[in-house]
Amino acid sequence: MNNFSQYVIFIWTIAELLRDSFKRSKYQDVILPLTVLRRIDCVLQPTKEKVLQRNAALKGKLENLAPQLRKASGYAFYNTSRYDFEKLLDDAPNLAANLRNYINGFSDNMREVLEKFDFENTITKLDEAGLLYLVLERFKNIDLHPEVVDNHTMGTIFEELIRKFNEALNENPGEHFTPRDVIHLMVELVVAPDRDMLKKNHIVRKVADPAAGSGGMLTIAKDRISEINPNAEVYLYGQEVNPETYAMCKADLFIKSPDGRDAENIAFGSTLSNDRHADKRFDYMLTNPPYGKEWKMDQEKVEAEADKGFAGRFGAGLPRISDGQLLFLQHMLGRMADAKEGGSRIGIVMNGSPLFTGDAGSGESEIRRWILENDWLEAIVALPEQLFYNTGIATYIWILTNRKAKARRGKVQLIDATDLWTPMRKSLGDKRHEIANEHIKQIAESHEVFAESARSKTFPTTAFGYRKITVERPLRLNFQASPERIARLKTERAFVVLAESKKKKGKEHDAEVAAGRKKQEEILARLATLPQTVFKDRAEFERDLRGLQDLEGLIKTAALRKAILSALSERDETTAICRDADGNPEPDPELRDTENVPLGEDAQAFFDREVKPHVPDAWINADVRDLKDKEIGKVGYEINFNRYFYKYQPPRALEEIETDIKTLEKEILEMLREVAG
Repeated sequence: MNNFSQYVIFIWTIAELLRDSFKRSKYQDVILPLTVLRRIDCVLQPTKEKVLQRNAALKGKLENLAPQLRKASGYAFYNTSRYDFEKLLDDAPNLAANLRNYINGFSDNMREVLEKFDFENTITKLDEAGLLYLVLERFKNIDLHPEVVDNHTMGTIFEELIRKFNEALNENPGEHFTPRDVIHLMVELVVAPDRDMLKKNHIVRKVADPAAGSGGMLTIAKDRISEINPNAEVYLYGQEVNPETYAMCKADLFIKSPDGRDAENIAFGSTLSNDRHADKRFDYMLTNPPYGKEWKMDQEKVEAEADKGFAGRFGAGLPRISDGQLLFLQHMLGRMADAKEGGSRIGIVMNGSPLFTGDAGSGESEIRRWILENDWLEAIVALPEQLFYNTGIATYIWILTNRKAKARRGKVQLIDATDLWTPMRKSLGDKRHEIANEHIKQIAESHEVFAESARSKTFPTTAFGYRKITVERPLRLNFQASPERIARLKTERAFVVLAESKKKKGKEHDAEVAAGRKKQEEILARLATLPQTVFKDRAEFERDLRGLQDLEGLIKTAALRKAILSALSERDETTAICRDADGNPEPDPELRDTENVPLGEDAQAFFDREVKPHVPDAWINADVRDLKDKEIGKVGYEINFNRYFYKYQPPRALEEIETDIKTLEKEILEMLREVAG
């Protein structure tokens, strides 16, 4: 087999054996753990006998054999069972028991990984279906030793298997991993600017991914740093909530790092509700959080941490419950090393939602505000569409840091890389495009050069901010006690409740309802005595209303008075302005509007220039103020990428459109003739 796709096809054929005994949704319960197990089996094969001999020689002589057995295996894990895939098949009648013996023979750290697959139940199902021998025999015939299948290829095999499983189930296959071309670009944007620093002697770097998936970002980041400085010490950290991908990631790292250090730093569970690396700070962080996935399972703990303000990770704000991408970004910013100690660089790939979702004052806007006002956002790269396995939508790489270069301070670079792609020879799910190496170099160069071009634009951080002011217009109403308007009063809530009782059914309830209905009839009768003229001044109408005999005694609440005025009124631009008790004009809620004033511009000057000439009676509502700076209007931030890279394309000539229409008409007529015979 020459490439990963051939291995995937071979392994996938095992599904044919399972078809009659397992549901499609259960295929991965068999194939994924056995792929991992076979990989580990191949890795340990060369030192298997040495481990068994060392175990036999030292058993009962040392309290802790683990260090000696790890040394014998050459890895941070080992297996003391006498079985391997070859020997398991030699004893077919006892295969299930022997397979369990084999799995139990692994060191605790690797057994903990395998347990995440819940493979015990799968062994029983395979054995009962008479498939255990056939499946293991198929796996025995594939060599997954790292010298045959390198770590990069193995990772791709795992990821392609997951994609195929989830695609078959119409589930989200991109939730657990990111295409390698996207990872290489992210790593280059995050790590490459530190080339000179990384070349120093005795350099130590910590790299983290809070949504680690199968670990691709971590391993590629480590490889890139090692490429810059082979002597650099790189420590990997991650956390993953999906048990299968967690197990795959951890097993892979156990194989890649013989001392097991990186694998031990991969934690299981939700980063949002249970950060397993809360005491750590990292030099580099990269992640691809799930897009549009709700965080309801984490809600209680996330909200509790948000209540702590900036003593927790989510003090800037909470996004809507349906999308947790910005929670992962806040988490990463909360795990940055202090700028005085070298700071951190962050890369995160997200869809378009975090750029603009949420109005001024919303959780999303406040998170963007926090990021931009702290000057952490260095650059955003717009990626080509159809890059990911599970979605063809637009995606963006955000690069953030708390140690910006001097030239970048107070600025954000936007890079449009939407046209930098090549078509794939064969689509993988929704992935039809890929970013070639030359494209990665081109994007990285645009980022590093930091110069204005058709592809790269730079803006001050304040360019993305605005102050949303509320514009009011006066309420103008006419009033008339016509039968039609009086009839409207019957539907007003404050009028309806007059004939309702809070008492339980009975004499008191009936008496109270009757009294209320009588009051309703009296109010309607009094209103009917008003003249039928149309009043164009509310104050004048209210004087006449108060003059009605006995009506004031019936109107006991302000809500009822408001209901009467509402029923008898209609909007009329020709009438006098309705005013409050202090003589100030009352705003009309239906005419209320808002304007976004660019940050740095005086709101009143903007209003006088842009609004006042068109609506002379309008004014700014001074009561609507920002919660933080207390100024008039709410501050908001959004990054509308299309606005900055919009390219006008003139419409086609009418003659060209007319020609196309005639051609289509001709084709349709010909098709109709064929149908009609």
